[in-house]
Amino acid sequence: MKVRCPQCGKEVVWEENPYRPFCSERCKLIDLGRWIGEEYRLPAENDLPPEETEGDGEGR
Repeated sequence: MKVRCPQCGKEVVWEENPYRPFCSERCKLIDLGRWIGEEYRLPAENDLPPEETEGDGEGR
């Protein structure tokens, strides 16, 4: 089965690739660097504006 590298788009054979889902160590490290540099982000449950997460202030 052939898949495309998510970094550069090159087609690679999935079964024979030690860097999957990337085509090479270079693409793998570029992706890692982007995560470390916070270019990629996952939404968190507390990504709501403060007024929506604090409630009405009672009970504290």
